[in-house]
Amino acid sequence: MKVKAFKKITSQDNFIYLTVALCLLLLSTALAQQFFHASVQRMVQSATIVTLLVAVWGVESKNFFLRKTFMLPFAILVFSFFSAWLDNSYFDKLYLFMLLVFFIITGLQTAKQVLFTGEIDINKILGAICLYLLMGLIWAVIYTLIQLYIPGSFTNINQNNQWFTLFPDFMYFSFVTLTTLGFGDISPTLPVSRFLVYFEAIVGQFYLAILVANLVGSHMASTNLKRNNRIN
Repeated sequence: MKVKAFKKITSQDNFIYLTVALCLLLLSTALAQQFFHASVQRMVQSATIVTLLVAVWGVESKNFFLRKTFMLPFAILVFSFFSAWLDNSYFDKLYLFMLLVFFIITGLQTAKQVLFTGEIDINKILGAICLYLLMGLIWAVIYTLIQLYIPGSFTNINQNNQWFTLFPDFMYFSFVTLTTLGFGDISPTLPVSRFLVYFEAIVGQFYLAILVANLVGSHMASTNLKRNNRIN
């Protein structure tokens, strides 16, 4: 029964579910940081992996549980469990590296479905928004790794080695940077971290100006063409 439920998510509607799921992820991360113990962040990340797995990776699969590519998300969940159980920084860093790879691959999968399959519709425009959110998550993981390996790379960040207490702050910082809000409460202090920050801001602006605007324009042009054809 579960397999059939997964198969109901198709390339025509998968990004609708993913948009809602990613927004809930951002909200749940904030709520977990505000009201619960920091270790709850591990559960939030596990929920993220399952969500992306179903909505992006499984959309084109006929044998959902048999695809070799699902070994990576499974491994991430296993390392999440062991890092929580052993409370070992080595497992935490390895987990973050695997999470970074997973987010990048998921972003590429999303871009493939958005840019190279069929005509532009509302689902693909939502997919472009999902890709934008994934970009913010990717940079958040990178910033977390930078802070873990080079403490003091950012100001006003907890100086500890627990990724799940650092990651929510870097999620906030990443999206503030991606949208070029620049509140200044968190800022980079080292050349490498500064490069990553301004590069994210550049990528974010070009993404919105070129890709999303082009997708929306193409969708509107296609809709107008169809309407004119019906009138004629």
